[in-house]
Amino acid sequence: MTTDIRTETASSAGPDRQVSPPEDRHATELAFLAAYDSGPRPPSWRLTPRTVVTFVMGSNGEALHLPESAAAPEGVPRRLVVEQKFVGDRALVERCVVTLAGERGLLLVGEPGTAKSMLSELLSAAVCGTSGLVVQGTAGTTEDQLKYGWNYALLLAQGPTRQALVPSPVLTAMTRGAVARVEEITRCLPEVQDALVSLLSERRIAVPELAGGEDALAHAAPGFTLIATANLRDKGVSEMSAALKRRFNFETVGPIGDLDAETALVRRQAHAAVTRAGAPFQVDDAILEALVTAFRDLRDGRSAEGWEVERPSTVMSTAEAVSVAGSLALAAAYFPGDRDVLSLLPGHLLGVVRKDDPADAARLLGYWDGAVRRRAEQGSATWRTLWDLRSVLES
Repeated sequence: MTTDIRTETASSAGPDRQVSPPEDRHATELAFLAAYDSGPRPPSWRLTPRTVVTFVMGSNGEALHLPESAAAPEGVPRRLVVEQKFVGDRALVERCVVTLAGERGLLLVGEPGTAKSMLSELLSAAVCGTSGLVVQGTAGTTEDQLKYGWNYALLLAQGPTRQALVPSPVLTAMTRGAVARVEEITRCLPEVQDALVSLLSERRIAVPELAGGEDALAHAAPGFTLIATANLRDKGVSEMSAALKRRFNFETVGPIGDLDAETALVRRQAHAAVTRAGAPFQVDDAILEALVTAFRDLRDGRSAEGWEVERPSTVMSTAEAVSVAGSLALAAAYFPGDRDVLSLLPGHLLGVVRKDDPADAARLLGYWDGAVRRRAEQGSATWRTLWDLRSVLES
């Protein structure tokens, strides 16, 4: 599965972990925003809906100031620029926040690599302070993983008791009034998906093994809701039932629309990868722009100039572009002077397009004979070099 990625700071991971959750990575911003806006909040929310959107989309470079009446939490400045974390449509994020404020299920759909998972993590961290109440959907996901299991040592010693019950992330979110996340919901078997229908309708989970009465029911606290994600490419794995679809508001997360914004994101991510390795960043902007342009051409089936391009079956996502850019940056850092960085680009592109269908290599070659050649003929030095590297795609 392609990793969803839009933005991440160079200091996103601590010394003992590769990736930190957003609630840890952006703890200062979250504490600042909690003090910044004292307006009305939905039940159990850490931030107001407006500041949730600000956390995800940033403050547009503007420094926010805590009100004079607000006490700054320890270690939190009174003035802060909130960074943009999701590169996309602000209206989309606002609709997502309104859905969650109404305690309705939110389903983020889109092509792989469009940051659905990252957006769900950011929203969860801002709303309830944790993005960790998550179930990863697979063909092996069971109903127990959505509801509850048992500590079998205690079960044998005490019988079915509250102490022996092991709550699922969803049940934990219900009792806390928090946000639960289900990744790749369409990869779950239909009978597992069906368990969510009653859960989202009745807002309680029955535990028949316990004694009757209220002790056998776990009720959702105010504020509980659920965010699920689904890839459009996986729609046929386990199609959601009409009953389950009605329990969600659907929001489609699309690719980044602006070339400059996507290039800037790829640059930040590649730079962050090299920074973590303690090496200098040595990839020219012209190379990154050519990389992102090629991805966008192949993704859209049409070049920026309007030339027809045969699309490969592989999803040419921003996440894949970030991966290639990171590889180029690390190659330049670890093997300085061995080869021109631009000469590595065709081989990496070939590796991406061949992931789903080896026949896509011919489509990439067709792209070289079309858009790459025509740009080279128009005098671009970068695209001329890439055209001269065509033989790499034939080897």
